[in-house]
Amino acid sequence: MSTRLLDRLTARLGRAPSPRPARLTAPPAALQRQQGVWLLAAAAITLAPHGLWLPIWIYALCGLLLTWRGVLLWRGSRPPPHLLLLALSVAAGVGVRLEFGHFFGKDPGVALLALLLGLKLLETRAARDIRVGVLLCLFLQLALFLEDQSIAIAGLALLGTLTTLGALVALADPAASVRDQLRSAAVLLAHGLPFMLVFFLLFPRIQGPLWGLPADAFSARTGLSDTMSPGSISELGQSTAIAFRAAFEGSPPPPAQRYWRGPVLTEFDGRNWSAAPFTEAAVPFYRPAGPRLDYALTLEAHNRRWLLALDYPGEAGPEVRFASDHHALSIRAVQARSRFLLNAYPEARIGSSESVAVLAAATRLPPDSNPRSRALAARLAEGAASHAEILERVIAHLRANRLQYTLRPPLLGRHSADEFLFDTRRGFCEHFASAFAVVMRAAGVPTRIVTGYQGGEINPIDRYVVVRQSDAHAWAEVWLADRGWLRVDPTALSAPERIDDGLAAALADGSELPFMLQADLAWLRDLRHRWEAVSNAWNQQVLGYNPERQRELLDRLGLGRSDVMTLAGVLAGLSALLLAGLYLWAVRKTRSRDPLQRAWERFCTRMARAGFARESWEGPLAYGERLASALPGQAQALRAVCATYARLRYGPAAPDEGVRELDKLMKEIRIP
Repeated sequence: MSTRLLDRLTARLGRAPSPRPARLTAPPAALQRQQGVWLLAAAAITLAPHGLWLPIWIYALCGLLLTWRGVLLWRGSRPPPHLLLLALSVAAGVGVRLEFGHFFGKDPGVALLALLLGLKLLETRAARDIRVGVLLCLFLQLALFLEDQSIAIAGLALLGTLTTLGALVALADPAASVRDQLRSAAVLLAHGLPFMLVFFLLFPRIQGPLWGLPADAFSARTGLSDTMSPGSISELGQSTAIAFRAAFEGSPPPPAQRYWRGPVLTEFDGRNWSAAPFTEAAVPFYRPAGPRLDYALTLEAHNRRWLLALDYPGEAGPEVRFASDHHALSIRAVQARSRFLLNAYPEARIGSSESVAVLAAATRLPPDSNPRSRALAARLAEGAASHAEILERVIAHLRANRLQYTLRPPLLGRHSADEFLFDTRRGFCEHFASAFAVVMRAAGVPTRIVTGYQGGEINPIDRYVVVRQSDAHAWAEVWLADRGWLRVDPTALSAPERIDDGLAAALADGSELPFMLQADLAWLRDLRHRWEAVSNAWNQQVLGYNPERQRELLDRLGLGRSDVMTLAGVLAGLSALLLAGLYLWAVRKTRSRDPLQRAWERFCTRMARAGFARESWEGPLAYGERLASALPGQAQALRAVCATYARLRYGPAAPDEGVRELDKLMKEIRIP
């Protein structure tokens, strides 16, 4: 009979209708302060490193939201109303759209996740909200590796994961102490390490970057360009970021031979230099000769094809191509840190049979540009018997002119070579190389600019040659009929220390140097060497674990020709073994760490041998009553043992004295 019909009948009988049964739903567990503190700590540690990439207003807003939630938690106040949170969410979305111009891409996606984490914490009231906050933290920890995969970022992500697991432990066991919760989180993290190692070694490697959406893929890359204008390379001189590392078989070459070749610039519009079209092939466009240097180049991502190989690059693997202007290329843009096995012939001759078109392009100057440099060239070339003699005269003139090498050159106008040579007389390597090339071309000598890096510092810890953005350099190549292309470094004429000892030695007072290159910070550079050696080992062994190295490992394991299904089976089998091992370990640890349970099991085993086994459904008090009925002479002692165990097990945490008390009571029992 329905409830409505019962109400009608009772109303006719003059009785009050019975209340309808209410739906029994358990209210969500309220957020406890300790749980909120764990979640706030996880969010703060997760968001902290994102400040390196998030727009400043988004990062500040995230900090404000976390602070707001912390104040509410401290005061025990209720979360803000839903309408206010909804308005803040809409405003955050609009702000992200205005900042990035779109929602499709890595940068706006991470920014939205960061803001949503702060807003979610503001509305956190119950356990399900904590779980959502935990998931957002984990997503943002993963997003760190879309920006940087260094060992420092990995350590911060690991710390964030530890605190996030601590928030989950606090949710499951809010009565535990912070120390116990942290220990449980660390144990959970350690349980995941074997699985991580197995999947890292055996899961199919995907070559390339972690992110490639078209909206913002590979943005914000720094380094050389295929164009050069006054001041473009001096800007790089302010950066101590690593451009690449090189490990040589044997001793590295001397600094005077460490010219790392990048784009070759032939076209000149009077102020700017740019690369001319070139052809490429699988082998170099010259005949290697002289001593050979073998080395491994670890190149940072720059989203270009050039490899910055040591002059002059020799034949290499299938992933390397060679340009007709003698710089090495990758078969694809270098969009992730990559390792190449290369070789070089520093004493080889190149361009001995250069084409007429290339030589013509290398003597071309725009009309009416740099008239004073043209007049200087005519004066120096007058009466010269050969291009080699003109080269000697120009070098002698520039050396005697005592131009000043500086990292902060003044701005130049339309006639940049004239202004540098005759007016400012201060410049960086691009000013020296450009002015030299203009004068040589005006004298009729084929000349071009080569950009790249020069020098590099040998790390005393791991012996790698470390080349930084501050080592960016520009030099010239002059074509002589009997020698081909000859390297000439005009910077060395005024600042020879730059070539032999690096940028720091070439700048007199050191005030223009980047902070880490200043001479009075030797102890800090030593510390940096040690840190960079550790980072390099991480890059080589962890980040450098590419498909080729994985295939080598699989070959050693006898799985080199396995298909995807076989590898999936191996992964599943190893994962099952790890799970079984962890389960057995956990059971053993639980038993070994619970002296109360061990004592109770000894008692039950003793009773079972006497013919009074405990049923699986039987609690300790019921078991004690049954034993007392069966053994009335020991009834008091048996009840005491079972009652003591129940009190210690289901009451407050059992101290060691309680276990000893139980052992003492058990010894008083005498079974006939």
